[in-house]
Amino acid sequence: MLVVLVFFALLSTTAFGFTLPNTSSIPSLSDFGSRDIKNDSANRIHSRSSVVLNAARVDGISFDRTNQILSLLKESIVLNPSTNQPCSALDGLESLVDQLIEQSKLNRDGENDADKPQPNLLNVSNFLSSFNNNNPLNSKKYSKLLLIIMPQYGDFDSFEYAEFLSCIQPLLSQNGIALRIIGIGDACSAAKFCSFTGLDLNNVRVITDGTLHEALDVSSGPDWGVGLIPKSICDWFAEIVTGNSMDSEQNAEDETMSKEITRSWLNYMAMCAGIAAPDTLPEILRGYIGDKTAPERLNPNDIVTVPSMNGNEENAIIEPFIQITGTTDVKLGPFQYQNSWKDELGYQRPVELATVRLKYMVEVLSNFGEYVPDQRFLHLRGGTLLFGLDGNGEDDNTLLYEYMDTGVLAYSKTMPRPLSFLEKYIGKEALNPQGLGDSSKR
Repeated sequence: MLVVLVFFALLSTTAFGFTLPNTSSIPSLSDFGSRDIKNDSANRIHSRSSVVLNAARVDGISFDRTNQILSLLKESIVLNPSTNQPCSALDGLESLVDQLIEQSKLNRDGENDADKPQPNLLNVSNFLSSFNNNNPLNSKKYSKLLLIIMPQYGDFDSFEYAEFLSCIQPLLSQNGIALRIIGIGDACSAAKFCSFTGLDLNNVRVITDGTLHEALDVSSGPDWGVGLIPKSICDWFAEIVTGNSMDSEQNAEDETMSKEITRSWLNYMAMCAGIAAPDTLPEILRGYIGDKTAPERLNPNDIVTVPSMNGNEENAIIEPFIQITGTTDVKLGPFQYQNSWKDELGYQRPVELATVRLKYMVEVLSNFGEYVPDQRFLHLRGGTLLFGLDGNGEDDNTLLYEYMDTGVLAYSKTMPRPLSFLEKYIGKEALNPQGLGDSSKR
């Protein structure tokens, strides 16, 4: 059903009364390492990633994964949506990051690389220092860093993950865990995203294109190209989903823009169909059939509505096309009924998670242009990494946990309880961060 709904959105037809809004002119950022870059942030990320992530080929020096990732992020320039100013992706956390990098060096094979020659890395310390002074994070004591790389802030995965993360923000801070979330969008999309999900905007950073995600080698689905699709068809498709003419002066400057948009949607829809995304279809199915091992996802009085198909906003509020109350009452057009499992408690009931995802879909499609200012990066997924000074990691004793998304709706190793990897650090609340009914014996 998710695939069908998104497909309808693709065609810009009325899917439960929505069409993809007319987005603002798309910024002309470049593809990773392929053309001239008009954005200073992208320049720095390209330069840094080309050195750090390929460091094994620079002067024979080998960097471990902690060093690779943290060094890249520390000197990558992103946007702080709280101030609308450029900053380091890890601004305010420099002390912790430096300790993590140093410990990873000391603990790798018992060697200390401090005396070894280092590759000629991009030096942006002077640039970053001007933005990191007086950062409130600098005064806090942290021993761990929870790094979340999100897809677009308008992605369903981002909303679902954020719903859990927002519940544990105080626990993370109390247990010395710094939270840093980096997603694709702009200051507006990040602010709107945090307002809806309850995330602290101070923990969120923005990158306007896919350069950082590609440098981190996140999943992008089957990675199909569109070279054989005529440009006229790509232009037609891009105009439908963006509402912008590909013949406009700004878009005409980049002849590949429509192809990039088409390619992004093609790979995203392929993942929705389970292609190069092995965990996506089982997760969609789990949302409909329920899960005895997962806690509840809706309060009894939660109401999810889909506006009326007639497009009249007043009628949409008074007479929604779909209205679902908790897991009990359902109104679907002219039909009204109660679910047969309405009295069952303590687990994720059938269609309960699908209802939660419907809520996100309504929010995103109602404000698509704000959440997704650039549609060329929809296919890029994300990842979760937990770094710590505990020395409890396996191969790299500063990298305590790592998971890279395998597709759409596949942002955790343990989707029934996505934050279970944090149980040993923040307690049982990680297993049921929303605190809803949970009869599973764990």
